[in-house]
Amino acid sequence: MPLRQLPLRQFALLLIFGLCAALASAQSNRQDPLPSWNEGTVKSTIIKFVQQVSTEGSPYFVPAAERIATFDNDGTLWAEQPLYFQAIFAIDQVNEKAADHPQWRQEEPFKSAITGDIAGIMATGMEGLGKIIAASHANLTADEFRTSVRHWLASARHPQTDTLFTDLIYQPMLELLQYLRAHDFKTFIVSGGGIDFIRVFSEDTYGIPPEQVIGTTSEAKYEVINGIPTIVKTPNIILVDDKDGKPVGIYRHIGRRPIFAAGNSDGDKQMLEYTTLPHGSDDQTPRLGLIIHHTDAKREWAYDRQSDIGKLDKALDESRQHNWAVVNMKKDWRQVFPKAR
Repeated sequence: MPLRQLPLRQFALLLIFGLCAALASAQSNRQDPLPSWNEGTVKSTIIKFVQQVSTEGSPYFVPAAERIATFDNDGTLWAEQPLYFQAIFAIDQVNEKAADHPQWRQEEPFKSAITGDIAGIMATGMEGLGKIIAASHANLTADEFRTSVRHWLASARHPQTDTLFTDLIYQPMLELLQYLRAHDFKTFIVSGGGIDFIRVFSEDTYGIPPEQVIGTTSEAKYEVINGIPTIVKTPNIILVDDKDGKPVGIYRHIGRRPIFAAGNSDGDKQMLEYTTLPHGSDDQTPRLGLIIHHTDAKREWAYDRQSDIGKLDKALDESRQHNWAVVNMKKDWRQVFPKAR
């Protein structure tokens, strides 16, 4: 029936329904997918990239199966000062075990760990941190380790903020993860932190399931203990998922090259290169690298080139050359943590 022949009441209802649908569509278009991000170049670059690669018919369209996004964890998804949170966990575990190892009170780095001397631990370098992590992580079953991490995360307090460590995740990055997944990206963590440690909380905290976590990996062995099939962690490291190790970890675990990568330090430079630099003249796939620059001493911590933790130097220098978007935390983030400090 032509519209002009419809009864007035039916015509009015159709008009109202049409207006409501138009208003709903307009409202949807106006909704901000990244409300904790201030308007600016970085935010607009992210939104433009996501729309280009996910809109069918776009000359930059990327099939959903190839929309891989990788994120560093420490300093990118949650804070990392004054020491990597996994290292703080390891120190706490060493203190719990110290009574069974009296020699630790005279032996570095354990002596500094027991006395709470972070500067002393840092003076022992990565080798010292490795000894602490090995002593606290190895020769446990996977279930024992998982349980110890869960208990620690539920009760341990950050030494400077007196908050739970999971309160120090970045609200803007949670929104970015959700925004990417809403456009059929598969999101992965690619971290120098331990894969077994991050897998305990990644799904509840970030919405990233354990099978999408890549991290520093130690050997493990299978045993049947008291009739129960069991995985036992060992101290031997088989992948250090940092710097050159990050592209290797991506290659081994994902099997696809990402089109988006986010990091915050020189330890992420190789992952950003692997993601964004063209692989030959015929590589026309749109790609985006993102660097979180810690510039906000009031709401978080300000550090970069001289920091022992999360040093950002060479990657910052190369960001313009490679068109990596650099987040100025102080300027670009309206809110840093889900709960204001």
